[in-house]
Parts: sequence; structure tokens; C-alpha cells
Amino acid sequence: MAAAIVASGAVTAGAKEHLKSLNPDYFDASTPAGTDFFTHINKGWQEAHPLTPEYSRYGQFNVLNDESERRVKEIVTNLGSTNPEPGTVAHKVWTLYSQAMDSTRRNAEGAAPILADLKKIETTPHEGMEDLFLWMHGNYASPFFGAGPMEDLADSRQYAMYIDGGGLGLGDRDYYLKDDADNKKIREAYKTLIEKQMINAGYSKKDARRIVKNVMKIETAIADSTWTREESRNIVAMYNPRTIEQVKELYPNVNWDRFFIETMGIETPANVIVTTLNTMARANELMGSLTDREIKDYYLWKYVSQAQNKLSDKFADTAFEFSKVMSGVEQQRPRWKRALSATEGALGEAIGELYVEKYFPESSKAYMLDLVENLRTALGKHIINLTWMSDDTKLNAIKKLNAFTVKIGYPDKWKDYSSMTIDPALSYYENMHNASMWHQAETYAKWGKPVDRTEWGMTPQTVNAYYNPVANEIVFPAAILQAPFFDPEASDAENYGGIGVVIGHEMTHGFDDQGRNFDLEGNMTDWWTPEDTEAFAVLTKKLADQFDEVEVLPGLHANGTYTLGENIADQGGLRVARTAFLDSQKKKGVDITSEEAKIDGYDPMQVFYMNYANIWANNIRPEEIRNLTIGDVHSLANNRVNVTLRNIAPFFEAFSITEGQPLFRPESERVVIW
Repeated sequence: MAAAIVASGAVTAGAKEHLKSLNPDYFDASTPAGTDFFTHINKGWQEAHPLTPEYSRYGQFNVLNDESERRVKEIVTNLGSTNPEPGTVAHKVWTLYSQAMDSTRRNAEGAAPILADLKKIETTPHEGMEDLFLWMHGNYASPFFGAGPMEDLADSRQYAMYIDGGGLGLGDRDYYLKDDADNKKIREAYKTLIEKQMINAGYSKKDARRIVKNVMKIETAIADSTWTREESRNIVAMYNPRTIEQVKELYPNVNWDRFFIETMGIETPANVIVTTLNTMARANELMGSLTDREIKDYYLWKYVSQAQNKLSDKFADTAFEFSKVMSGVEQQRPRWKRALSATEGALGEAIGELYVEKYFPESSKAYMLDLVENLRTALGKHIINLTWMSDDTKLNAIKKLNAFTVKIGYPDKWKDYSSMTIDPALSYYENMHNASMWHQAETYAKWGKPVDRTEWGMTPQTVNAYYNPVANEIVFPAAILQAPFFDPEASDAENYGGIGVVIGHEMTHGFDDQGRNFDLEGNMTDWWTPEDTEAFAVLTKKLADQFDEVEVLPGLHANGTYTLGENIADQGGLRVARTAFLDSQKKKGVDITSEEAKIDGYDPMQVFYMNYANIWANNIRPEEIRNLTIGDVHSLANNRVNVTLRNIAPFFEAFSITEGQPLFRPESERVVIW
């Protein structure tokens, strides 16, 4: 570890260290650490980064994403200057980006690129409704339910076929079913969106309003059968194997043989996993009871909805008006950012390969690999020393930990986009549709093959990280390996409080309320004793209750059950990263309690917690607070700092936080899981 630090250019033992990722000018002395640590560290940052009309929230992740976007823009525009040869991946990237930027052509085309498809929906006779349903599913606008191959939760080396009812335009059932003022406002905005977009597509106001009525009827019925956010955390309940004969009996309003053969190009599978039985039952019921007119109106909106941001400015502007209500954002992102986002969605790894070549040094990958092993060792210590877990379960947990696959920076092999059709003669919508169909075909082609565990779920230029339970892997794209998360010139305390906590967070996901259900091979297996399962449930319930107590807006509380997995991972990441940091300093012979170890006057442990708070610095609009509280499995940034740290005794010690201060939590009320 010490060798890796020296190689990466970090300050070595004996040299006086200075804050690099942290800016002391942003600290707020008027807000004591024991009152509101998030504000204590980040108030100055918030004042220096006021929300612009483009953003509903803006934080450190956005800062890095802005830099990543700037780099990607440079890469893409440079491709254009090379006049790439038609048919090459470079030409495809440049074509999509250019068309996304070409508002003149798109505005002249208006709704023309989708009119033939809308006419097909309108003119289909009753006897052709089954054909129409199959055509819709084959064209990336899946009505009533979704289906496709994914890793079998019980045998993660193979793919299983899953079907899942749903497809709510508003995302969450509460928007349809709750009658408080905020949900009513969002429902009305959604109705306005549908009406205006159908008018933009050439429909009369009368017809558009009929379409609104029928869409809301269908989506509200689906919402009524959809799981609550809390129920959606129960991954075991989502695994419902059925034979194809059972599926045909349960959901007879779908011609399943034609569905698999004609939309996926595969033989009808012998077995299927139904994720949400009640929602699929409702979908089947609706398909058998609705009129052709109601179904067609639903199809029309599904098709226009998936096309709206690939057409003219009129469609994009109408969609943005709805976003303003949902998130409070005041201004659309610049056209070039929207164009880049769309291009990356279609050809992300092609751009990522160029990004890595230019911006990701191998020294960063080497440093991260060593850092991960340090964190793995630290988490192993924590597991061994748990007081609530039996030795048998600890042994299985250690086996799983040791089996983690680690992916850093970029994939070992890149996607081959040579078969994707992108033609400048086609409209932007047609090319984007071709890209979507290519990705859909890529997914369907997995059927019958072993799972490819070299695949990545994010591009290298993505500022994020993830744990994948069915592969038992932790993945860190190149773009997150920047300050304030990671800086080779920063102190160890800053790096461990940043990327170290992120690594520990992703590792702990392997043992959160969902990850704990999977074994070292990524198979959904119960490797816990009943007593350990019960002890875990008691602890997690206490943690969920802590977040439930927090009122994020007047009358709206955080949802500790829905965010439980992320809250477990935040706490685990902090605890494990601290242990790894202390171990690293011990190996280097650094006494972190000494005066010489201080970093610009701060104790290293203070700096560790300060940079953790720093990585969550952000500003956010009230509308987005509500939106995220309803629909995001992550807690709000300030709660990820303040609520999580209230369980960590070394944090109290580092800042001399004692009883009577708002953040202090008595030892008897603290929760320690990992």
C-alpha cells in the first residue's frame, strides 16, 4: 500500500501535508460541528455554487460530471474535425451528435419521423390488435409489461427470462393514487404533458383530451396494483418462477408463443420468472377488458413518450415544462449537453474508450486496486469482530468478501458497434430508434448463452460506482477517480474519507438488506442462520427508524425503509474506510495523534470525516427534495452526512461532540451493523 501511494505521487510520510480536496474557506465556524456537520463543512461551498436555472440540484457529483462532459465534448467535436469515414464508429458518434445539435433540420421535420407509426396504430383493425401489440413491444415502446433475459437470481451464471408488469409514466404509484396537493399538481402537469404532446403530434385538442383520459385510466389501474416503495425492497419476493404453461394460464390475454418468437426472435422458454404477480395480473386483466380505442390511445402515448426528446424543439420544450413541475428546474440544459447525453446513451463505450485513452492514467488504476484490497482487509476485520453474528455466518460472509470481483476504470473488452445502423440521410429520431433497437437486440441475443461477467453496467466517463449482487462485483468507472473523491496529491485522510468511503460503501452493499440475499457466486441463497437474520432485522429496523424521524419538508419525512440499503452502505463505508485508513498509517509509521501529523492544523481523523461531508456538498430545490424522497433509494445528501454520522463514536471523539449537542446520539441508541 505504501509503495502504491509513493508511486501515485501522494505526499509521503515525513513531508508536511496540506489540504488539497478540502477548502477551509468553505467551513462555517458559526455552525458548530455538533449542531449540523453538513452545514459546518459545506456552507461556503453552497454559497459559492448557487443553483443556476439549469439545475434542480447541484453538488460535487455535478462538478465532476461537468468536467466529464467537457472532456467528452472535446473528444466528440475532435472526431468531427477528422472527417471520419462513413460506417466507422467515429462517424456514427459524430452523426448522432451533429443531428442532435441540428435544431433547424429537426424543427423542419417536426413530428414527421413518427407519423407513419402513429398512423399504423390508428388504422389497425380489431383483428390486427394482437399484431399491433407485438409490434409495439418489438419497437421499444413496451405497453402493459416488460420482458427480457437477465441473470437468474438462483443461478447467476445463466440467464433467466423475466416478465414484469408496470410501466408508469410517472414512475411511482403515489403520484396516481394520493390526493394531497403536491401529487395532484404533478398529475395535472402530466395530463397537460400528454395533451400538448399529442397536439404536437398532429391530434386535435378533443382527441388529445380523450387520449389523456384513457392513458390516466390505464396507468392509474396499473399503479393500483404496483408495489409500494417499501415492498420493492423485497428482492426475494420478486423471484417467482413459473412454467410457461402456468404463465399461459395466468395471463391468457397474451399470445406468449408469438410474443417470444416475434418480438425477441427466440423459442418460447420453458420457464419464466414473474417479478410482480399482482401487477402482471392487472396488466392481463386490462388487456382483456379495454376497448380497442382505449388501448390505441395508450399505445399512442407510449410511442410519443419515448420519441418526445428525439424530435423537434416543440416536443423537447413541452417535455421540459413537465420537468419544471417535477423537479423545480428552471431552464433546460444547453443543447450540447443534451446532445452528448443522447449520443453517450447510444454509443457510450465507444466514447469511453477514447476517454480512458486520454484521461485515465494506469497509475490511478494501480492505486485503486491496492486501496480496494486495503478496504477488503478492513471489512474482513469488522465481520470477524461483529458481536451480533454467529461464527458460521461470519465464515460465509468472509468467503463472499474474498470472492468480490473488482473492476476499475474501464472494461477489459469494448462493445462492437459495427452492426449499428447510423445514417446521416435518416432523421435523428430514426437513427436514435435504430440505436435503441440495436441495444434491445443485444439484450435478447444473450438468451441461451452463459452470462458474460466482463460486461460493465456503466461507461468509464460516468461519475458513479456500483455493486452488482448477481456478479458479486464492485465497479468504479474512471470518471469518479478525481478530487474530491480521489487525488494522488491529496492527503491519505482526504482520499480515505472520499474514495475510500465510496469503496467501503460499495463493498457493504454486498451485505445490505438486498445484497445479503446473495452468496459468493452471486446466487440468491440464504447463507444466514435464522438467529443472525433476526438480529440483522432488529438492527436495520432501528436504522430505518432513525431516518424516518427526519422531516425533509413540512409534512414529508424521509423513508428509512426505502433507503435502507444505501444507509447501511453509507455507515459501513465510513466505518470500514476509517479502519483501512488507520491501518495504512500504521504501516507507514505515522502517529496520527501527533502534532506533526496534523494537516493545516486539523487532526487526520477530522480531515477524514470532513472530506466525507465535503463529497456530499450540494444545493437542492424543494421540488427536487420531494421528488427524490418519493423516488430515490438514496437519502438526501445532508442526511447521508448528519444522520449517518450520529451512529459513529469516533466522529464524536474527533470533534469533541458531547451530550446536549443536536448531533449527539447516546450510545444505547446508536446502530452499528457492519
